[in-house]
Amino acid sequence: MACLTDLVNLNLSDTTEKIIAEYIWIGGSGMDLRSKARTLPGPVTDPSKLPKWNYDGSSTGQAPGEDSEVILYPQAIFKDPFRRGNNILVMCDCYTPAGEPIPTNKRYSAAKIFSSLEVAAEEPWYGIEQEYTLLQKDTNWPLGWPIGGFPGPQGPYYCGIGAEKSFGRDIVDAHYKACLYAGINISGINGEVMPGQWEFQVGPSVGISSGDQVWVARYILERITEIAGVVVTFDPKPIPGDWNGAGAHTNYSTESMRKEGGYEVIKAAIEKLKLRHKEHIAAYGEGNERRLTGRHETADINTFSWVRF
Repeated sequence: MACLTDLVNLNLSDTTEKIIAEYIWIGGSGMDLRSKARTLPGPVTDPSKLPKWNYDGSSTGQAPGEDSEVILYPQAIFKDPFRRGNNILVMCDCYTPAGEPIPTNKRYSAAKIFSSLEVAAEEPWYGIEQEYTLLQKDTNWPLGWPIGGFPGPQGPYYCGIGAEKSFGRDIVDAHYKACLYAGINISGINGEVMPGQWEFQVGPSVGISSGDQVWVARYILERITEIAGVVVTFDPKPIPGDWNGAGAHTNYSTESMRKEGGYEVIKAAIEKLKLRHKEHIAAYGEGNERRLTGRHETADINTFSWVRF
C-alpha cells in the first residue's frame, strides 16, 4: 500500500498532460503570502497564457465582506520545486473585478515605472540580500537557542560552521537548491551574525523581475520551513537587546552608473535619496525603528548617511 510520501511524490506526467499551477499573491499585511492551486490542461511557460483567477479578499484583509471578490493576474512563472515535473508556481498581483489594482498591489505602480522607455533604457539592476531568522515553532525562540535562555555572545556565528554555531543549515541548503530549481537567480547564502539568523541573495536581476524573484524565494522558504516544522520571520528585530536585527540590503545600479564616469551619477542619485529620507523609511515596513539604532551594524533611522568603500 502507498504511503503519504509516495502519493505526495507522484509523477503526474506518467498518466496525464495536466499540470498543477500554484497561484501566489501578497496578502493584506503587505508581508504575508497566500497561495492556492488549480489544474491546467497542459504545460504553460508564458504568464499571459494563464487564466486569471479569484479569491475572497475579505479573508485576507484586502476587501470588505459585502464585496469580497479579488482577481489574480498571473505575472511570472517559476518551476515548482515541490511538485516538480511541468508543475509551476505563478506570482500574481491583485485587482478588483473592474480591473483596478487593489490598495495593497504595489507591483502595479512599480511595473508601470519599470516599463517606461526611459527606465528600461537604463536597465536597472538589483541585488537583494534578504536576512531572516528561524524560530522554534512552539516557543517562537530562535533555532538552536536554549529555551528561555541565550547562547554565547555574537562573534562566532557569522558564516560559522559546526553544531554549536550553525543552526538550520539543512533548511537553508534545501531553500538554496529549490530556488535554483525554480529558476530564481539566487546568488548565494550565508549564516548571519545572530545565531539562528541567515541570509540569501537574489540577483543581479533586472527591474520588476527582482521583486517577483524575491517574493517567490520567500514563498519557497516559508513552504520549506512549514515542512520542517520551523517558523521563519523577517521581523527587523526579533530578539531585543545585544543581538543583530534582520534587513534586506538592496544593491542597485543603472546603465549610466556602470559606465565610465558613473560615480558622478551615483552621487547625484544619493543626493536625491537624501531629500526623501523620511518618506522612504516610512515605506520600508514596520518595526525598523527597533533595528536602525546606530548599533549592531546599522545607521540611525533618523540620519541619512553614505560612504564610499
